[in-house]
Amino acid sequence: MRREGGGEGESGEVGRGGQIKLASASLSRGGIGARRRRALLFSLTLHPSPTTAEASDAYTAPLVKPTPFTAAPPTIPCYDPATMHSLGSVPCMTPPQVTSAIAACKAAAAVWKASPFAQRRALLRTLLRYTVDHQDDIVRVACRDSGKAPVDAAFGEVMTTCEKLAWLISEGERWLRPEARSAGRMMFYKAARVEYHPVGVVGAIVPWNYPFHNVLNPLAAALFAGNGLVVKVSEHAAWSAGFYGRIIDAALAAVGAPAGLVQIVTGCADAGAALVSGGVGHLIFVGSDAVGRKVMAAAAPTLTPLTLELGGKDPFIVCEDADLDAAVAAGLRGTFQSCGQNCAGAERFLVHEGVVDAFASAAATAARAMVQGPPLRPAGVDCGAMCMPGAAEKVAALVDDAVIKGAKVLAGGRVGAGPGQFYEPTVLLGVRRGMAIWDEEAFGPVLCITPFKTDADAVALANDCAFGLGSAVFSRDTARARAIGAALEVGMTSINDFATTYMCQSLPFGGVKASGFGRFGGVEGLRGLTVVKAVAEDRWPALIRTAIPPALRYPLGPASFPFVRGLIRLFYAPSWGGALAGLPDVLRGAIGGPGKRPTSEPATVATPAGPAKKRE
Repeated sequence: MRREGGGEGESGEVGRGGQIKLASASLSRGGIGARRRRALLFSLTLHPSPTTAEASDAYTAPLVKPTPFTAAPPTIPCYDPATMHSLGSVPCMTPPQVTSAIAACKAAAAVWKASPFAQRRALLRTLLRYTVDHQDDIVRVACRDSGKAPVDAAFGEVMTTCEKLAWLISEGERWLRPEARSAGRMMFYKAARVEYHPVGVVGAIVPWNYPFHNVLNPLAAALFAGNGLVVKVSEHAAWSAGFYGRIIDAALAAVGAPAGLVQIVTGCADAGAALVSGGVGHLIFVGSDAVGRKVMAAAAPTLTPLTLELGGKDPFIVCEDADLDAAVAAGLRGTFQSCGQNCAGAERFLVHEGVVDAFASAAATAARAMVQGPPLRPAGVDCGAMCMPGAAEKVAALVDDAVIKGAKVLAGGRVGAGPGQFYEPTVLLGVRRGMAIWDEEAFGPVLCITPFKTDADAVALANDCAFGLGSAVFSRDTARARAIGAALEVGMTSINDFATTYMCQSLPFGGVKASGFGRFGGVEGLRGLTVVKAVAEDRWPALIRTAIPPALRYPLGPASFPFVRGLIRLFYAPSWGGALAGLPDVLRGAIGGPGKRPTSEPATVATPAGPAKKRE
């Protein structure tokens, strides 16, 4: 995808039209000494300029009433979900345009795969410095596009991205370098290793809940592993891709990366389908389990490797001996951050019956005091809007169903006042099996509380779920918390905290069951974007060189099988005596060769039909 203001040339200093100003010459230019080049890599500064709309907190544009697409439109209307004011529109790319984007990325990736790790680190350092220095711009644009509160954007968009970039800068090369492995007993004279080669082009289809991080997250890993990236952003948060894309283009140009290495696709379902079937080397999909199953089916004809992160209903277990204040504070953040629109959000609070009333009362008191509204208003807010049209009404239906079946609303419980897409921060007590919200991912600001009696009960309730992404366990008895966590059918567990595994970027992110498979993040996620190649070669070629022993060369003879039998005894017998018993057969085969078949027993050959016949 060609973006306006791609940052070509050495100095594109312009005004507020959205183009890029680079602080230094492109590193792809010749004539820069190694020492000066290294200095530039550490001090590079970018100046992508926000457009007037991107830089503004004002709400003056016309209001938008979202309507479902019956077919892919020529352009996608964009709006602020907290105010419903128009943000303009972005192109709705067609499948042929997506195919062209993949082809352009493949050409660039063929060059980038040979890039040194120093250049890849330079790219990430450039992005990291810009992110740290321009947090206000990044947060403001994310808030307007997704409706989240500024603090939520600072946490989920900026901080997580910075940690991802910092971990890759510090440790990424270590985990992509060839890794020596044991050659085993019999192959002791071999040097064995694993190599990690780029897959070429990584495709990513990402959701709307964190528009900056959801692009930078796959970008950082894919490019550091030597790949290109084609990322399809959600049509419900596509406006911000213009600004974030210019940042990426500027960073790529600054470090001399090939043009077209990162392609941002804006479009609808047909654009995503074209990316899945377009021949990428690996595809990351983050979204619902229903769409994830369709992605699997579409990827099957090309056998495209997949990483699927399909959401969850994370259990949050609070034992009677937990630090209740810490548990309540973490639980509120786990449920209400980004208005509950988190893949690894806390959706099921399993609280010991001895403290459930105190926990519920504290959570409800805090929820009732929360301020909700447009996130950029001067007074500030605690909770923003629901990004997806119709999401607030879906959450309302789940809550209403729970109330009809016996749950109690302790706070909230209503669709918020418009014109924005709001649902109030809500606390439900007495959620149980049989309620729709017990099984369905709410993906909204609803803190559901269920009491339990014993640790075994808590584990059974937690595992009574189709999803298995993350979890949290609170107890002052760390051994007890670990035991509960180990019994949970999930991909991640935080002890006495919530979702801290994601900030530990060396750890993988992903789940089990309907939460998907594969991992992004961490060592496993980074290596998952590579072709893992096993290599073996002679360790001491001047002393021992591989050759087929005489006893095993064709045609075989009577000494061939005893030779192999002796080898097996020599290397794998459980005792020294057993090992030495194989030595004579090995020596005979090594010295005398296979021997000759007796002439009285001519060889036979099998035929396609009928009995074996003697060779003449």
